[in-house]
Amino acid sequence: MNTQIRTKFSAFTLALLVSSPLHSASASGASREVYFGDTHLHTSYSFDAFLNRNQSADPDTAYRWAKGLPVIHPYHRARVQIDTPLDFLVVADHAELMGVMRAVYNDRAELEDLGWFGNIKRWIAIRVLKNAVDEDAGFGFFQKLLPLAGKNSGGDPVLDPNNSLPASAFGDTSKVETRAWEDIVDAAERHNQPGTFTSLIGWEWSSIPTGANLHRIVITPDGAEKAKQYLPYGSDQSQYPEDLWRWLSETELATGSRFISIPHNSNISKGYMFADTTLKGKVISAQYAKTRVSREPIVEITQIKGDSETHPALSPDDEFADFETYTNYIEQGLAGDNYKAGPGDFVRSALKQGLAIEAEVGVNPFKFGVIGSTDSHTGLASAEETNFMGKLAADSIPENKLKDERNYWRMAAQGLAAVWAPENTRESLFAAFKRKEVYATTGPRLRVRVFAGWDFSAEDLNSESFAAIGYRKGVPMGGDLTYSDEAPQLMVRAVKDPKGANLDRVQIIKGWLDSDGRPQEKIYNISWAGDRQVDGQGKLPALVSTIDADTLNYTDKVGAAELTALWTDPNFSSSEKAFYYVRVLQIATPRHSSYDTMALQQGAAPEVAESIQERAYTSPIWYTP
Repeated sequence: MNTQIRTKFSAFTLALLVSSPLHSASASGASREVYFGDTHLHTSYSFDAFLNRNQSADPDTAYRWAKGLPVIHPYHRARVQIDTPLDFLVVADHAELMGVMRAVYNDRAELEDLGWFGNIKRWIAIRVLKNAVDEDAGFGFFQKLLPLAGKNSGGDPVLDPNNSLPASAFGDTSKVETRAWEDIVDAAERHNQPGTFTSLIGWEWSSIPTGANLHRIVITPDGAEKAKQYLPYGSDQSQYPEDLWRWLSETELATGSRFISIPHNSNISKGYMFADTTLKGKVISAQYAKTRVSREPIVEITQIKGDSETHPALSPDDEFADFETYTNYIEQGLAGDNYKAGPGDFVRSALKQGLAIEAEVGVNPFKFGVIGSTDSHTGLASAEETNFMGKLAADSIPENKLKDERNYWRMAAQGLAAVWAPENTRESLFAAFKRKEVYATTGPRLRVRVFAGWDFSAEDLNSESFAAIGYRKGVPMGGDLTYSDEAPQLMVRAVKDPKGANLDRVQIIKGWLDSDGRPQEKIYNISWAGDRQVDGQGKLPALVSTIDADTLNYTDKVGAAELTALWTDPNFSSSEKAFYYVRVLQIATPRHSSYDTMALQQGAAPEVAESIQERAYTSPIWYTP
């Protein structure tokens, strides 16, 4: 039976927001709290951020913003401040040319390390850069560094005739990059406050052959003593992820460091991020799958350059699949007309593909959890619709978005990584990433928990010991269920952001391999606000929008502050591999572009929705026969 339970926002639920089941002890006695942060933030040390008018928001600025302190915006120079501070942050500047543009433009002493005095070509390149930035033409300069679209479709994009990484016009930049990396590490050390605020050290490996986004964020829980023993590995050393993973393993052995890498923006990977072969076109082996799932236990499912859960072309029966759909590849021209969604581009299809690969080789390379982050290049981790600072420094003001409406209006004000951990420290957060007890939100601090097992009761769902019961009787998000003749139960609790909008519904997304080995998916509405009824196709009517078109104010006259459910899979087959994850949707609220166009006193922004339903995605729970 499919048992559904819904609760109202009672005095008991109010306690949940502070110290309830969402902040309970596990069966082992270790308290696990939920912490919200950003694992993907760029500062002026990233070459593309600097070329797009972020010339002053450095790592120190980034951490001060994340902690809730007022800072100066790098473009329009106004005082700005995050509405709700973060619990943790990773400054993840690009490994490629790390700090070089900033050094070339600002610091002549550092330029001496480049040895350019006797090289007229380098002198010309530096003058071109300075002139481009001074004349507000940095974006055009940046575009010239982007790869061309692939000449041949399919195959290995690294070997495509159009693929190339521009050789540095500045010569050997390793000394400047080392100095920049040490600055970044030192800033992280200064701002790390165990138990209060965590600064994890990391960087971005930015492989992008023929415009296929294969980027990864690399994170370590270790400090400066180990981090200063190496220089971050970049795609200018290799564009193959296998080489990145190999370097991480070698560096771990050499320094005692620990790393994970986090793929992002699979939505614009041209089908390569989660393909059923390696990037070189080889069949995925058990060893490759084992290495990948060990190195990449989590992926970034949502961020400024779009949502990577799924796509309407891949999930035609999912009425919420067309959410923050971004269709611009990162290549010269930035045109979106040639965009085509493929299974290798999205998380849900990757999770299904992982089951199929596991059936062939015995290991699932795509058995990952999910988080959100911003990928902001302003130095400001802004995921709030009413306080969105843009992707790049220059598009932080509405007038500048008019210069490239098709691109800038599509940028999304999202997302955040939510982590269930005993304490807010580097070690604790990193361990949670590794065990995948994490989830993504598109910005609001939605508090979501899910446990799967076979012995839950209705009393467990509303118990003050909700989490302790969940750990004792089942497994949390990121966990595994083994064979049983009985259908598993999922016990779910979702609570709204205290500063945000009410909740609309809670859904379970199930993916599985049927008896013929074919991937399948199904969406179940399991809990919802109001007196709506699910129809014969499992669809639930939409709530009425409360947004006032004249003011963009909305109310919580609809929706619920908390939704809970104890759900049993009605279509379970004990012999079929499956995964389950939870999607929680808020009621409709105004999108950041609507606030901008209202401020400009013009009509709606082109090609984007006027309102959105913010959401959270949990890491899956897997069932293996």
